[in-house]
Amino acid sequence: MASTVKAQGAPAAKGGNMVAIITMFFIFAMISFVTNMAAPFGNIWGFRYDWAGMAGNLMNFVAYLFMGIPAGNMLIKYGYKKTALIALAVGAIGLGIQLSSGYLGAGETALYVYLLGAFVCGLCVCMLNTVVNPMLNLLGGGGNKGNQLIQTGGALNSLSGTLTPLLVGVLVGTLTKETTMAAVAPLVITGIVIFVLAFIIISFIKIKEPQANLSKVKYEHSPLSFRHCRLGIIAIFFYVGIEVGIPGELNVWVSRMSFEGAAAVAGSLAAIYWLMMLVGRFLSSIISGKVSTRAQMVTVSSIAIILVLIAILLPESVTFRSPEIKALHITSGEVPMKCLFLFLTGLCTSVMWGGIFNLATEGLGKYTAKASGLFMTMVVGGGIMPFIQDWIGRNFGYVNSYWLVVGMLAYIFFYSFSGSKNVNRDIPVDEVPDARNL
Repeated sequence: MASTVKAQGAPAAKGGNMVAIITMFFIFAMISFVTNMAAPFGNIWGFRYDWAGMAGNLMNFVAYLFMGIPAGNMLIKYGYKKTALIALAVGAIGLGIQLSSGYLGAGETALYVYLLGAFVCGLCVCMLNTVVNPMLNLLGGGGNKGNQLIQTGGALNSLSGTLTPLLVGVLVGTLTKETTMAAVAPLVITGIVIFVLAFIIISFIKIKEPQANLSKVKYEHSPLSFRHCRLGIIAIFFYVGIEVGIPGELNVWVSRMSFEGAAAVAGSLAAIYWLMMLVGRFLSSIISGKVSTRAQMVTVSSIAIILVLIAILLPESVTFRSPEIKALHITSGEVPMKCLFLFLTGLCTSVMWGGIFNLATEGLGKYTAKASGLFMTMVVGGGIMPFIQDWIGRNFGYVNSYWLVVGMLAYIFFYSFSGSKNVNRDIPVDEVPDARNL
């Protein structure tokens, strides 16, 4: 039996649904705030320990491997609100651990404390991601409308992601071996305060649970029984590697260039990438009600491949003086034109998370929550693939590391064009509560 959650005729959200949607949008922004700290914070440690540049990012995403399935089970057992509250508390603790590392000096002990904090924060964002994606998809009624809400929340996610590396770059300025986490303490403290406020606010908000009855549902199959879900899980693994790897390696590359304020410029360029994601998600939120998710995904994956290939093949001698160099009052310094094409890919990657999730969970019915847990597990790709890309960059050149990105984008194109088709419609999924009627 097909799921009752369908795209056709999904009415606009009203009343309590609107409160729930706004709450999920807020959580979506916090996910990016915490996640996007990892790469620029890693630059601080990477300047002293070569291997540590992407280590914090790796720890942040490895947490998904351990928390993905448990987070999905928490969603079923405790519901959206309790899962979100637990996640926010864990996030405040994780940021507190990272903050403490800044006052332990610049030695390895401080580094390992920071990595522990990054791992704990990863547990937090894994739980938050598990809450926000299926909730928005269900509140939108699935299909194109569900994707539209995910893309709208993603626009706020990108806004937060835009500000984070920019603020880190401004706080750090020029990296030296004496730079420690204490330099970014104001940003970390701000994050802790936001988590605490979010915990208080959400505690007083009533969120009706679309999946409240699923704790008693029997699962005859696994989400992996659906081909489009299996392939979608792989697509998510690669996608998060792409999303994190493009600006992360760009940040590492530019911050090591030999001009004053290189770290600030690197942070600004990474911020522009996230700004492009903001623009892309905003545009997608407008058109997703009319343009199919599959059509969007095929288009953006194709364009992204072209942009990254241009960035790889364009001579490094072709440079430009980017606007933020003037804005930061840096007297000398230019960056390769390659950077322009790399941060423009943010327009394309912006819609991929919501698009893949939407395509991979379409028609799953009662298996949606369990599928969400599996998706969160595979977000570990955001730690593993950028770590591999960074290794390639350090050994074979930062630009050459983007061939890995091209390969991952090629898989996203395959999934969008063919792999996302649901060929297992004969598997009964039963009915799930329709979030629009809550």
